[in-house]
Amino acid sequence: MDHNNTSPLVSIRNCRQAYHKEASTDLVVLDNVDLTLHEGEIVALLGRSGSGKSTLLRIVAGLLKPTAGDVRWRGKPLTGPADGVAMVFQSFALFPWLTVQENVELGLEALGVKKDEREERSEDAIDLIGLGGYDTAYPKELSGGMRQRVGLARALVVHPDLLLMDEPFSALDVLTAETLRTDLIDLWMEKKLPVKSIMIVTHNIEEAVLLADRILVFSSNPGRVANELRVPFAHPRNRFDPAFRQMVDDIYGIMTRRAPKHQAPTAAAVPDGFATPLAPVSTNLMAGLLETLAGAPYMGRADLPALAAALQFEVDELLPLGEMLQLLGFAVLEEGDLLITDTGRSFVEAETDDRKEIFGSQLRAHVPLINAIRAVIDQRSNHRASAVRFRDELEDHMSPEYADETLRAVISWGRYAEIFEYDEEAQQFGLEEEDEDETADE
Repeated sequence: MDHNNTSPLVSIRNCRQAYHKEASTDLVVLDNVDLTLHEGEIVALLGRSGSGKSTLLRIVAGLLKPTAGDVRWRGKPLTGPADGVAMVFQSFALFPWLTVQENVELGLEALGVKKDEREERSEDAIDLIGLGGYDTAYPKELSGGMRQRVGLARALVVHPDLLLMDEPFSALDVLTAETLRTDLIDLWMEKKLPVKSIMIVTHNIEEAVLLADRILVFSSNPGRVANELRVPFAHPRNRFDPAFRQMVDDIYGIMTRRAPKHQAPTAAAVPDGFATPLAPVSTNLMAGLLETLAGAPYMGRADLPALAAALQFEVDELLPLGEMLQLLGFAVLEEGDLLITDTGRSFVEAETDDRKEIFGSQLRAHVPLINAIRAVIDQRSNHRASAVRFRDELEDHMSPEYADETLRAVISWGRYAEIFEYDEEAQQFGLEEEDEDETADE
């Protein structure tokens, strides 16, 4: 569609969203984000969890005012909730004490629509999304897919210009999600949806390529638009078409591409790598993936989309796993492929105790936080150190959620490598008695 002669529904320039943290630098969630959305298109915001996609969706809806930047709805500055925008959530967000019809009518009631018209429009919306006959049912009587259809009907019943969808299919099983995607795109192509445009947040690469006309790929920490891609395929799309598979593969490559050196965190911003965010990936998963990678059919190198399909992993599960293996020197992410390193092969071929020793050596070499914790334990006469202290230090450089995930990763990995023990109840790091005796002798 030619948008040159049409004004955009949404226009965002230089958007920044930061949260002030006392006694430390601000936590920046979004930085320098530009976005334009025209009538007649579906745009997907694709990226990892924590890349600010859902935050941007709330800014577009007028539910959140950005720290800086220009946000316009139909050419006018947006100063509050936008008229003509409706949202569908991942969690369904239905009121359990209301029937399907009553849940769907909520938005119309808030707009002051009269009862007769409310009933007529809600019935039309319920029929449209395939739930005719369930008007008087309660959410507890419905499956997850049916509840999400109610959420969709509730959004559509107000006839919004823009439909915002925040990971609407991620809480559903694979088959139900696929059915809903297909139904949605069929209604869109048949022009039966009472909306002018759709913006969908997802971390599922195939979903983005299946649905969207344009894809904005977000990088993280802070969230930025790393790439904007136009999807050239007509609907309905065939996910097994070689060109479709190639685009999915290309996007994996974009999402695994290392940032240029000038964009890497500086030593001043993150002292000695101490506050590098870590994903709490289990050592069992890391070992399992390395074993899979080393064996047939991959023999040391795997295409990420093929690997994700074989293991039935989402991109949000596979990429953190690959990135942590790369951080520890066991594998390398390269343009959508995962390659095992010599150290990774040594780990796979080693016995249990030797694996722990190799893992511990890689931790000490690549995770400064491990060394910092062990140093404090060794310095203390009781060989104990509070986890709260390290969590507080991490929160000076990252969100509480990232700080918690990083600490959980370090606790799990350090215990596996027998670098320290951890008392969950007391939230304290410590040493085994043998280690304490060795430290005392030194």
